[in-house]
Amino acid sequence: MKKSGLITLLAFAMLLGCKSQVSQTQNDSPQLQHSTIPPREYSIAAVLWQQHSGEYRALAYQAFNLAKMQLDLLLANNEMRGKPLAIVTDIDETILDNSPYSGKQIELQEDYVPERWTEWVNEKKAKPVPGALEFFKYAKSRGVEVFYISNRTVDQEKATLENMRAVGFPYSNSEYMLLADETSRKGKRRATVEETHEIIMLIGDNLSDFSTVFENRSTEDRNTSVDSLKAVFGNRYIVLPNAIYGDWETKGILEGKYDWTKFQKDSIRKRKVISY
Repeated sequence: MKKSGLITLLAFAMLLGCKSQVSQTQNDSPQLQHSTIPPREYSIAAVLWQQHSGEYRALAYQAFNLAKMQLDLLLANNEMRGKPLAIVTDIDETILDNSPYSGKQIELQEDYVPERWTEWVNEKKAKPVPGALEFFKYAKSRGVEVFYISNRTVDQEKATLENMRAVGFPYSNSEYMLLADETSRKGKRRATVEETHEIIMLIGDNLSDFSTVFENRSTEDRNTSVDSLKAVFGNRYIVLPNAIYGDWETKGILEGKYDWTKFQKDSIRKRKVISY
């Protein structure tokens, strides 16, 4: 064999060996193969929907229009009661739109980072969810007090109140603000309000904003509880749309585990999509 032919043959053999080694490495390490999956890539459509779609705005207005109608009915049928009336509401994605924070997560390709969330809170730039401001002002005009029960942390109270005051929400003071301290569960804080007031309506974007029966539950259990309480939704419970985040994802889709890798999360989401 000519020398040039031998060199060509050896080069070809080396190339095949390299390709085989790369292929074997990729097959053995799917995590490595998918290591570049952006952690918030899957949420882009949800963020775009909340920020740009008329349908999101329509659903928000619909929720607060329904809340107003139900409030009027409750007050019209209200008998003399010993306690003042109150509405309990969540803050994030219920009265304040934090989708720019989610946009920053996508831009920086990062998942939830407490320091980034605090940075956004301290900006005090969150705008009202469509219909929220008008409804809560109306509730105040009818003599109904509003308590804000949120899982923002107590160290974020000052910035949160300043943001709420800037856009005009009533009862924006510490007396009506119950933030997360020892636990994110809201049942104890709702019970604190019930000591002095009668809660006639609860408003939120997450089922745990309404009852402890929805806390730390699987998707199946949460849906079963929703079905059993279907008569209360649109009546005492008013739900706002939130496709970006919530217990439906962390406690449901991701099964309450917070140590999944990016690759595992991506696989779980795709596996739980229902097809035909």
